[in-house]
Amino acid sequence: MEILAEIIGQFVGEIVLQALFELLAEMGVRSLAAPFRRPRHPVWATIGFTLWGITAGAISVWVFPESPIHNPLFRRMNLVVTPVAVGFLMTFVGKIRLKKGQELMRLDRFGFAFVFAFAMALIRFIWAV
Repeated sequence: MEILAEIIGQFVGEIVLQALFELLAEMGVRSLAAPFRRPRHPVWATIGFTLWGITAGAISVWVFPESPIHNPLFRRMNLVVTPVAVGFLMTFVGKIRLKKGQELMRLDRFGFAFVFAFAMALIRFIWAV
């Protein structure tokens, strides 16, 4: 039972870390987006969110150099589990924003949130020990 709690705790730690960075990125996008209201092509947005995720991953490795997940199999699973969880979380945040009448950003959609979180998870997978 302790092993199960430890495994769940490791994944939750990684999800919380990535969700925090994603929410900070969304706040940054919202503050910088006002002058550039014209929507960009989704391909460019995807490339941009990939670069943001890589940057966030590098910063997170600098701040938290050790991964909370130590098992190699679980670290590989984290490359899918965490981005999917964060994607759903950001979709939920987007629904809340929509109910409040706020404008949605691309990061409030599953696909863009997944891309950001996957890029971050990949950098953490490669560099975090």
